Amino acid sequence: MGRAVNKLTETAIKNATFDKYGKRKKLADGGGLYLDVQRAGRYWRMKYRYGGKEKLLAIGVYPTVSLKQARAARDEAKRLLADNIDPVIHRSASKVERVDATANTFKAVALEWLEHVHKKNVGATTYPKNKRRLEMYAYPKLGRLPIGEIEPPNVLAVLREIEGKGHVDNAHRLKTLIGQVFRYAVSTGRASRDVTADLRGILPAPNVKHHAAVTTPDEIAAMLKKVETYWGSPTVCLALELSPYLFLRPGNLRHMRWNEIDWDAATWTTDSTKNGEPLIVPLARQAIDLLRELEEVNGNREWVFPSGAGKGRPMSENAITGALNRLELQGIMSAHGFRAMAKTVLTERLGFRTEIIEMQMAHRVRDVHGRAYNRTTWLPERQAMMQQWADYLDSLKKPNNNVTPIHQQANEQSV
Repeated sequence: MGRAVNKLTETAIKNATFDKYGKRKKLADGGGLYLDVQRAGRYWRMKYRYGGKEKLLAIGVYPTVSLKQARAARDEAKRLLADNIDPVIHRSASKVERVDATANTFKAVALEWLEHVHKKNVGATTYPKNKRRLEMYAYPKLGRLPIGEIEPPNVLAVLREIEGKGHVDNAHRLKTLIGQVFRYAVSTGRASRDVTADLRGILPAPNVKHHAAVTTPDEIAAMLKKVETYWGSPTVCLALELSPYLFLRPGNLRHMRWNEIDWDAATWTTDSTKNGEPLIVPLARQAIDLLRELEEVNGNREWVFPSGAGKGRPMSENAITGALNRLELQGIMSAHGFRAMAKTVLTERLGFRTEIIEMQMAHRVRDVHGRAYNRTTWLPERQAMMQQWADYLDSLKKPNNNVTPIHQQANEQSV
């Protein structure tokens, strides 16, 4: 006759205690299940034999795990043993599967990619924007899904919702981000392919927005003279005056720190640009003069262009745009427009090589083998270019300016 099971009662369990010497007591329920009563608590255990050896399965702590739940766990262990499966090994494998499932969700992979890849390859202003895009639009519908099980229609549904609100550009940006997450998942063995490749051409074309910019000598001269009349705070005034000389992305300009400026070498160095490439910016004499003037105002601060609201932040990303608008240059010149202006004039009027200009604009420039040049490439040429560019801008502000392109000067000297 088999041994009795289900011998315990709730009353017996509640009244059970260890003896006055603190010695533990074991209350058997049958079928290997017992309650181990200790000073520290009451623990459900199950003894069983597997492979000829006695083993122990920890089930849980009473009363978190009730008598009924403990018996159900015992019965499940018995079924596993009948199939020649060790309950302890099975539990460990199940736990690993649960951990793997959590680590393989779209959100988990995306967070890993953001921290270990994306954060290191983009600028300080780009990273939080892209992180926020995923949080707002991708995680609500894709976040809990195992990334290897997501199909193109799942992603398309997310993109269509954004597109339906009129944010086509944002939908394209999100599609790019999701694709990058999938490619990271492929490289780490958690997905077999980038499903966004199947969505190519599905979304309407993005709205291409050209930043307003002036590019002819007369237009540039008029704009520069207007900039010099700006009446705002010294920080914004000097940021506005520096913008044409440096033609940086507005985000890089406003994140300039004093400790990044090498006064002796006349350079400013940043390790964080939009595409993650480090950049050295040669500073022309005119730029140095403006920075020295600003140093008297903000030299004791971390940021060259600190926020007027304080709190240890750089100035607002809209500061330059707001200043240009107040000068009635809206639609004529934009904060990004200084880059388009410089690229056009340096190429078409001053005759500088495209790769030197691209390098100075913190664009990726690659050699014949596809490898990106480092930030010191063509530095002497770029130093000369930045000084000649500053001199050119200054000449435009003079009455009856007459600027001869540099390549034309060289041709005339060779005659």
